[in-house]
Amino acid sequence: MDIPKRYDAKEAERKWQVFWETEGIYKFNPADKNPIYSLDTPPPTVSGEMHIGHAMAYIQADTIMRFQRMLGKSIFYPFGFDDNGLATELYVEKKTGKLAEEMSRHEFVELCLKESELAEKRLLEDWKSLGISPDWDMSYRTTNEWCRKTSQRSFIHLYKKGRAYRKYEPTVWCPKCGTAIAQVETEDKILPSTLYDITFNVEGEDLLIATSRPELLPACVSVFYHPTDERCKRYAGKKAKVPLFGHEVPIMADEKADPESGTGIVMCCTAGDSTDVEWWKTHNLPWISVIDERGKMSAEAGKYAGLRIKNARKAIVEDLAEQGLLNDKVDISHTVNVHERCGTAVEYIMTKQWFIKYLDLKDLFLEAGAKLNWYPPYMQSRYDNWVKGLKWDWCISRQRYYGISFPVWYCEDCEFEVIADEKDLPVVPSEDAPPIDKCPKCGCDRFKPELDVLDTWATSSLTPQIAAKWQEDDSLFNRIYPMSLRSNGHDIITFWLFNTVVKGLLHEDEIPWKDVIINGFVLDPKREKMSKSKGNIIKPQVSIERYSGDALRFWACSAKLGDDLPYEDKELRRGVKMINKLWNASKFTLLHLDGYDLKFDELEITDRWLLSKLNRLIGVCTDSFNDYEFSNVKKTLENFFWHTFCDVYLEIVKDRLYTPERGEEAKRSAQYTLYVALLAMLKMMAPIMPHITEEIYHVYFAEKENCKSIHISKWPELVGSMIDETVEETGDKAEDVISAVRKYKTLNKKALNAQISRILINCDKETEVQLESTCADLKATLHADVIEFGDAEDNIITEKYEFKLRVDW
Repeated sequence: MDIPKRYDAKEAERKWQVFWETEGIYKFNPADKNPIYSLDTPPPTVSGEMHIGHAMAYIQADTIMRFQRMLGKSIFYPFGFDDNGLATELYVEKKTGKLAEEMSRHEFVELCLKESELAEKRLLEDWKSLGISPDWDMSYRTTNEWCRKTSQRSFIHLYKKGRAYRKYEPTVWCPKCGTAIAQVETEDKILPSTLYDITFNVEGEDLLIATSRPELLPACVSVFYHPTDERCKRYAGKKAKVPLFGHEVPIMADEKADPESGTGIVMCCTAGDSTDVEWWKTHNLPWISVIDERGKMSAEAGKYAGLRIKNARKAIVEDLAEQGLLNDKVDISHTVNVHERCGTAVEYIMTKQWFIKYLDLKDLFLEAGAKLNWYPPYMQSRYDNWVKGLKWDWCISRQRYYGISFPVWYCEDCEFEVIADEKDLPVVPSEDAPPIDKCPKCGCDRFKPELDVLDTWATSSLTPQIAAKWQEDDSLFNRIYPMSLRSNGHDIITFWLFNTVVKGLLHEDEIPWKDVIINGFVLDPKREKMSKSKGNIIKPQVSIERYSGDALRFWACSAKLGDDLPYEDKELRRGVKMINKLWNASKFTLLHLDGYDLKFDELEITDRWLLSKLNRLIGVCTDSFNDYEFSNVKKTLENFFWHTFCDVYLEIVKDRLYTPERGEEAKRSAQYTLYVALLAMLKMMAPIMPHITEEIYHVYFAEKENCKSIHISKWPELVGSMIDETVEETGDKAEDVISAVRKYKTLNKKALNAQISRILINCDKETEVQLESTCADLKATLHADVIEFGDAEDNIITEKYEFKLRVDW
């Protein structure tokens, strides 16, 4: 048997990745009648590079799919790239130096498609280097024809159900990106600011109101106080005169006013935050727009029109001070709602947008969350808290150049909404004609296209439908949906996971998956979150080049679901040691199996001991994988392989393998055990370290099992009859003796193969009988001429069972 001395990870990993793809090892077969196990993974964006957090998350999910594949299930495992939306626009503008507004919409869209396709080709090789096992033939990009068709079809279905509507509404707006965004695209950020005490006038009396947004004074439409605030009740029914601008606004009571904040009385402006919008709706207040779509003051701001927000704030504060209307100012830090994409503080402006109505379904969404099996369970609270905190319907329109078009045209005279025919999808209304010649409402024959594009999450929320050919292949879709598993980072529970649940319920009245696994973040060695600004980002390709893909996978499986994982070189070096040890132990084993015919007469006691423990291990690893506890598989299997198999068992059987005098039956017993144990360990390690296990499998086992890949071979089966507690106790006692004598040799600076004339063991009669059955292996392993039992002055006590031993040289 020709086995190389060393394993070349770089060469082997590339070789097997090509092999798996060319041989179709992971290809989904729709005709396969086995139960389907399916995975819905987040399509990574093409606007950046793969980072170590991506690698950890996809590796963890991949171990589950590899395990399920070895159980004999038909694996449905697609892979997608998200090349849609604002992130791609910004990436293309930065890369090419060309701005969207400098060319026609069509030219810019074509440029985005071209650049994103190039980025995907580069990124695809990075993802393949992780050794993940999707069916690459089922890859998709979120702007390809099928995805555009599916996204537009979803919109049309929701429109016909009355769930998609267009309306002038206060909109969460990013002035930097120049587009509406959804609530889910915002995040809270603590920023420095200033709190200003400004003097209003109420019937000749000064009234101090504290605000951090004095530039919104021209949009002040009311003043509020808490109903229980005794200081303010005397203002009920009165009006306050707004400083600098002179208009009067009503003073009203509302429970959302915080009596402990500032002066206890607050101005409502349209609109500084979501509370202002709630007050505007609740109290039917007028709307005054003072900030435009580019973050400048509008004509409603009077002499401050045209100023940027910060400049307007500065000018108004100066004018307030000059007129004696600024009472005090204090530097503060407060929480600001920002666009998660660019970090810009959001504004609330009145625009006409498309929404999906879902605020009335919050109870349904909570019920759906409770039906999902969450791993770890506590992650459900993040979902629940998000649903409970929803304040807006889902705004799905974006004022951008690149994205999936709304399949909508409008009558130029009456604004009647013309929706595309499904048979024509996908459509681009700016290039395609509407499906009708005249407006059915007013008879006009002129139409204008909707130029806004769909929010990228309106498409990404359809990944199960995209993958399973929704409304295209009912037979496949009904077998796939709902999918088995969703793999998700905890940071996008409110983004991707929730929106996918929404679409699943609205379209199919069913949650889109059965189980959800949530992964944590990768931290740097100092336990800090990685970020570009800190300069502590690690690229997986660097780790793979230095240590190997399997070593990276070994590290990634160290964390439990939901737990953050520090990136430490020592842990990847540990993975390299595991690879080398696995190779060397397998090489030793396979060389001694050369010519072996899998026959044996009767198993030796130490062989039965190993096989009993092995079957317990199979049970633990199987249960752990079924519970998505891959970290427990890694930890338990690693310990068994290093300690039980390599440190103990291989040392025990060497003499039987090398010494003919021990007898052919004893050798065959060892060979059988080695065959069964190594094959089982390789298979259990295969989901975690797919390359090294495939390499070893093909050296010997692939031909024996007549199987072209370990990854489609059968998962080890637990044989209950092999588990024997008495045999395990016997073997454990023998192991305890071996460990104690080895340690004694080391303390006395003797080689482990140093000859011992006699070992005297002082133990009870039951143990004596047990150890006598292992004496041949004990003498050979410890290089002892004689092993006897009886009372003696000891010089060793074993660690576990506390037998008294005497060693004589």
